[in-house]
Amino acid sequence: MIKALIFDLDGVITDTAEFHYLSWKRLADEENLSFTREDNEKLRGVSRRQSLELILKGRQISEDTAQDWMARKNRYYQSYLETVTPADRLPGVTEFLTEARELGLKLAIGSASRNAKTVLERLDLLDVFDVVGDGYAVVNTKPAPDLFVWVAGGLGIRVVEGVVFEDAEAGVDAALQAGFWAVGIGRSKVDHAHLHLPNLDGVKVSEVLAHLAELDSTHG
Repeated sequence: MIKALIFDLDGVITDTAEFHYLSWKRLADEENLSFTREDNEKLRGVSRRQSLELILKGRQISEDTAQDWMARKNRYYQSYLETVTPADRLPGVTEFLTEARELGLKLAIGSASRNAKTVLERLDLLDVFDVVGDGYAVVNTKPAPDLFVWVAGGLGIRVVEGVVFEDAEAGVDAALQAGFWAVGIGRSKVDHAHLHLPNLDGVKVSEVLAHLAELDSTHG
């Protein structure tokens, strides 16, 4: 029996991916690093540290420099976040969360972002979620399962009682490795999830749960 829904934030609840790209691009240009939109796709769902390592492409820098660059990128990103409002919730999100609450389900966020709570505040959604797992919650980020397991602990559920909604391959990998049900959102490489949806617009929670229950009975 499903008791909780766990959502990645960026790409599922809202879309600040462009802000991340613009922030990393500004830093890359300042430091004479090659960084394209194609490179940016590889950063989906991974931590700030892992993102920097991918952008460096093997270039070695000191730890002090790494910390400075990550802090600078985050300042750029936070300046973009100041423009976020509840209108930036992705289509269907408000209705989906409302239905989930009406069905008695617990709700949580499982995001690699250290700005997750700030974004949720800007979206006026922070109080909607019972648990917010973010970049501060665990050491090992996606595709390690640690973050989602941490969230399940906070919710007081077993992993088989939770459904993770993810738009990133690393996030789906993390959910499946932990033993959760996984729903892939969007057009990125999430086809290995139990269910794949283009977005949450017009999607009913009851229909998602029914589909997963059917899969459960089929696979025994």
